[in-house]
Amino acid sequence: MRTTATRMRAMLAGALLMLSGCMVGPNYKRPAAPQSPAYKEPLPEGWKEAQPNDGVMRGKWWEVYNDPALNTLEEQVSISNENVLVAEAQYRAARYAVRIARAGLYPTVSVGPSISTSRSSGGFVSGGLVSASPSIVTTYNGSGSASWTADIWGSVRRGVRASEATAQADFALLENARLSYQSELAEDYFELHGSDGDIELLQRTVKSYEDYLKLTQDRYKAGVASGGDVAQAQTQLDTTRAQLIDLGVARAQFEHAIAILTGKPPSALTIPAAILKTPPPAVPVEVPSVLLERRPDIAAAERTMASTNEQIGIAVAAYYPTLTLSATGGFEATNIVKWFSLPSRFWSLGAQLPEVVFEGGKRRAQVKMTEAQYDATVATYRQTVLTAFQQVEDNLAALRILAQEAIAVDQAVKAAEDSLKIATYQYKAGTVNYLTVITAQAAALANEKTAVDLLTRRLTSSVLLIQALGGGWNASALPSANELMHGQ
Repeated sequence: MRTTATRMRAMLAGALLMLSGCMVGPNYKRPAAPQSPAYKEPLPEGWKEAQPNDGVMRGKWWEVYNDPALNTLEEQVSISNENVLVAEAQYRAARYAVRIARAGLYPTVSVGPSISTSRSSGGFVSGGLVSASPSIVTTYNGSGSASWTADIWGSVRRGVRASEATAQADFALLENARLSYQSELAEDYFELHGSDGDIELLQRTVKSYEDYLKLTQDRYKAGVASGGDVAQAQTQLDTTRAQLIDLGVARAQFEHAIAILTGKPPSALTIPAAILKTPPPAVPVEVPSVLLERRPDIAAAERTMASTNEQIGIAVAAYYPTLTLSATGGFEATNIVKWFSLPSRFWSLGAQLPEVVFEGGKRRAQVKMTEAQYDATVATYRQTVLTAFQQVEDNLAALRILAQEAIAVDQAVKAAEDSLKIATYQYKAGTVNYLTVITAQAAALANEKTAVDLLTRRLTSSVLLIQALGGGWNASALPSANELMHGQ
């Protein structure tokens, strides 16, 4: 009889050992993503396609602009930007969630020493004897218990994998937030100095218009110009002064935005005026297939898919019974001296294998729900990839077209300056009225402002292209399962 029981226990242990490696549900395989052999938009003139690992942007991408002031501001985003700190805290929380999930693989052990004193009432009958007086009994109990739910169907292991994938997704979202706010700061920085360029242009224009007003006033006093000429010159000057004052609003707002991005109140940051002069640098652009590994938002979407896939397995595992093993033991005595003696010991062993036989289709609905959720993450992943391709193409096109436009605008600026000189000579000679001068002035100002704003647009487009390319990030930076468990 004992031999039979021993064999049955050995068979049960062997079966549990075999089943411990069983995992129900689908294994994750990254779905196919939209691909393109090459970008539709050609690179701007003078740019070359970067070969894998050849001249690829890494780390501090903003240093390609060779601007020490920008470098200093960008360094503060990772340290002080509150939104980046929120994402960093969410990643830390997700990392601890991995440790919580892994705890389900191990037994739960608890101990509970206790001392209790009880008083019995008089007239207590024990062994046929009647106690005429109450009795007080003190009981000393030292017990411990352990329970373990066998992960036969892989539900706990899938939960661990899901937590790991979620933590990796949160890490990628942290990097995406960092890249997003660094890019936003660079855009605001170039927009601010673009405003400085507009301000400098209008300051020069105001000075020029003051000279023209003095010219018309002198000609009016000499009787060779009308009062209408003076009024037109005054109007032109006052209008330009108003435009110059209005530019202060945009500049102040950009400066305030940069302060917030660096984690400072607006009053704590003042950025000196500077004029943009250098066109955007060439940005290393790799083949489109590499983009899937360069964008942190794509990595986050892919890891979210992996996490949701594990939820399907967890839902499928709910169809099967759960085996829980438990044990309790300890010592109990009314005399502390005899607490740890053999007669005072007690123990119990048990096993449970519950199975729900009917719940109105709940488990089937849960499986279908997780499958639908997974399908949604697949569509989100593919849409994220498509959006990434669009952003790269948009900014490649912008940089290429704006570079061509800059050449045409430079020619227009020169032509407008020549036209203004000719109109001024003609007006002084009395062959044209002052309206001709004003028209030439307006054309010259408009073309010069376009040139200033165009350089700003080219620089901000280059920032957006770098962001679209991932800013030098790589999916190899995702933390491994071991790093999630043991990293700081």
